[in-house]
Amino acid sequence: MRYINELSEGQQVKEIYLCKRIIPAQTKAGKTYWTVVLQDKSGTVDGKIWDPSSAGIGDFDVLDYIWIVGEVTVFNGMNQVNIRQVRKAGEGEYVPADYLPCSKRDIDEMYGELTALIESIQAPYMKKLLAHFFLEDAEFKKNFCFHSAAKSVHHGFVGGLLEHTLSVATICDFYAKHYGNLDRDLLLTAAICHDIGKITELSPYPENDYTDEGQLLGHIVIGAGMVRDAIRQIPEFPQVKANELIHCILAHHGELEFGSPKKPALAEAIALSFADNTDAKMETMKEALEASAVEGIEWQGFNRFVESNIRRTSPEEV
Repeated sequence: MRYINELSEGQQVKEIYLCKRIIPAQTKAGKTYWTVVLQDKSGTVDGKIWDPSSAGIGDFDVLDYIWIVGEVTVFNGMNQVNIRQVRKAGEGEYVPADYLPCSKRDIDEMYGELTALIESIQAPYMKKLLAHFFLEDAEFKKNFCFHSAAKSVHHGFVGGLLEHTLSVATICDFYAKHYGNLDRDLLLTAAICHDIGKITELSPYPENDYTDEGQLLGHIVIGAGMVRDAIRQIPEFPQVKANELIHCILAHHGELEFGSPKKPALAEAIALSFADNTDAKMETMKEALEASAVEGIEWQGFNRFVESNIRRTSPEEV
């Protein structure tokens, strides 16, 4: 199988991919065409069907595995596939595991690092809260490890939610060591719980799309509610610490215009919002540069998620 991250300009493609999305559109001349988002475990690429009514275009739908014939071209520095033929693939023609993008890190290893951070929490009520989700609830653990952290933008792959959460918690652990005024237990608990609402906000792979509840409420409100419900089962949990923890979760996007119901009012909430933004931006840059098709060109074009024209760092001179 030729994976999406192995495609290069001019290649002829005869492969099976997962159809992630179908987006009808029109050219300036009013002619209908489709953008078909193709996916395998290495990533996604836009496919273009310029004449959906042609004889070579068979019937297929979103989340079907489709066999395509086409050619790789480059547009705005990104690969795309001009599709000439397509049909729905039959069972036995593909292995589903080849089509789910996965974290490059080992899931069990990452979960072990996360549980080690949980074990390092000193406040018994905070540790009991984290144990409720991450150590005692097998279904939660399964969903948390399998989920992505986003539909797109960053960590949009199986294990992405775990990888992002571990990274944010690790950054927060550094902050707590570097800045002595921070409540480490509060900060790490907030970091580990900050995105748990994404289990409900996003459907699992291969769909990985917003649920109805996710569209209406969003992961911040959902996650804060999950934490509030769990705290109610821990009688010894101090009310003031409960409020501070939930505040950190509600404020972790930092600004109202970025989706936070509250702006950070605690030092720990500020630290969490910075850690979350740092990991999201660094992963966005990494994924954008990995997906870039033109290795010989330094400047890669405007990236709307970091709001800048980006380029690769020059190699060290020997």
